[in-house]
This record gives sequence, C-alpha cells and structure tokens, in this order.
Amino acid sequence: MSEESDSLRTSPSVASLSENELPPPSAPAGYVCSLTEDLVAKAREELQEKPEWRLRDVQALRDMVRKECPHLSTSLEDAFLLRFLRARKFDYDRALQLLINYHSCRRSWPEVFNDLRPSALKEVLASGFLTVLPHTDPRGCPVLCLRPDRWIPSNYPITENIRAIYLTLEKLIQSEETQVNGIVILADYKGVSLSKASHFGPFIAKKVIGILQDGFPIRIKAVHVVNEPRIFKGIFAIIKPFLKEKIANRFFLHGSDLNSLHTNLPRNILPREYGGTAGELDITAWNAVLLASEEDFVREFCQPSPPCDSILGQALPPEGLSSEAPCDDSVRAVKSQLYSCY
Repeated sequence: MSEESDSLRTSPSVASLSENELPPPSAPAGYVCSLTEDLVAKAREELQEKPEWRLRDVQALRDMVRKECPHLSTSLEDAFLLRFLRARKFDYDRALQLLINYHSCRRSWPEVFNDLRPSALKEVLASGFLTVLPHTDPRGCPVLCLRPDRWIPSNYPITENIRAIYLTLEKLIQSEETQVNGIVILADYKGVSLSKASHFGPFIAKKVIGILQDGFPIRIKAVHVVNEPRIFKGIFAIIKPFLKEKIANRFFLHGSDLNSLHTNLPRNILPREYGGTAGELDITAWNAVLLASEEDFVREFCQPSPPCDSILGQALPPEGLSSEAPCDDSVRAVKSQLYSCY
C-alpha cells in the first residue's frame, strides 16, 4: 500500500534557535530511549525528532505547560510528554494543544473514562470484540482487530466497547515503537445488523472520532474494513463528515475480497479467519497483557478527580466532544439513515 507522506512541520521555537546557542541537556536517569537505530532514523525523517535535542524539546513543552497551563493536572515526565511531541511532529504549540485536548476528552465523557481499568471490562474482553494481533505489519505497526459482531447490545452499552478500545490504545502507546510507527486498524463487520449499527449514531461517532483525531497521541496509519455489509455504507456516511481528509484517505474497504486485504496486510501476520497463515485468532494473549496492567490503570484513571482545571474550564473540547446531549440521535433517526443504503 502506498502511504501518503505526512508533511513535516518545524517547531516555531526550535526554528528560532541556533543549535550552538543552547546545548542539549544531559539525559536524566528517568528516561532511556528504547528505539532501535532504524527507528531513530525513521523518527528523525518522519517526525523531526533529533535525538541530540530530544530532551531539550521535552523541557520546552514542560515549560509551556507550567507557564500556560499551571493548573493542568498532568504528568510531566519525559516519556509521557514525548508521546505528544511525536504525535505532532515536535511542533510545541500543537503538542501542547493535544495534551490539553487529551485531558479535556477525559473530563467530557465520564461514562467512558471514569474507573477505566481492565478488570472492569472483563466481559468485553472475553467477548472477542477486540484484540491486538501478535505480529505487526511490515512497517512495524501493531494491528488492532475489531469485531463488532461479537457485541450483544443487551449485555452492555456501546460505551463499554469504546472503553475497551481506549484502554487498548493507552496500553499500545506506552511503546516508543508504536509512537513512531503508528497503528493499523482491521475492522471486521461480518454479521453487523441494522439494529446493532443503529447504536453508533452521529453523537457517538463525533465523540469517538474527535478523540482519535485530536485528543489522543497516536498515529492511525490505515483502517482496513472487511466483510462489510451494505449497511456499512450508512455507517460510513455517519462517520465520514467528521473525518479529516488525511484520515478519510486511509480507509480501505475490502468487502469479502481477502486478496485485496493481503496486498496491504500480508498473510503471514493474519490469522486463518482472514486468509492468513498465523494460526487461529487468539484473544487470550492480549487480554492477559491488559489484565496484567491493572495497577497502572488504577493509578491513572481510578483516583479521585481534582477540582476542575481552570485551563480545561476555559478551553473548548475538540470538535464533537461537547458533553451536550444529542438532540436528534434517536435510534429511529439513525435507522432512517441506514435504511437508505438498501
């Protein structure tokens, strides 16, 4: 698959400095780069990440947070701030805005982000709704596999699925390799009915897409959709208006043509269910990874919330993340859109 080249942006603060004017700081004991030489080179080329100036850039972002958002309750550790710099190609201003959006998203949707821990989502994980394949794609991207047909709406609300997706993204982004390479999503819509699709209306779609595009430090390199029924045209019609052009161009609809899928994701990384040679799809390994991270999520998402940060009170959430209730997101309205596909 030929990938669209992302344009490079230079941090305004960096551009105004001569490298001779400010020597790079020595590395504190807390951060040790885990990237291979190849990934260091890739990060330099695609993300404008210079290893010799990495910690200076982190310190610049940290200083901006302290100066412009003094009441923002956030980690200021090197490894955490690096996620946001990499996601915005070391543009300080955009990285700061992403960090603010990240916390604003969490406050604006408590049904998803409160008490977010693996043990609270055992039913979703056991259903097989999502997993991460054991092998990355040829570019080193982890493959997040979603199977909406495994969800039974009478068992739990759709927000539980969204919680499981966010939990998985939080775990994936801890890896520096993933921060550089990004992720690929493989969505299997086999067996998704009209009644099930109607739960994913414009209100939910806007909030989820708003988080993924503007409120989370991850790079989505491709979304491969397989076995989509005709109803998916209606689902995509709901989603597409909220997608940025760059992301919309990374959606690939393969239908039941697995050969088409294999031109993008090789058979040796795919399970048998998708014409691959990597054995049966196994959800237990990824579930175990998440459940082993329980304490990390409890520390991050299950502590009492501090008083509302003034910076979040003043800032507008990313488009689609308003906490206002939808005025026309009834099941009837959504079904009307979906019926038009037939």
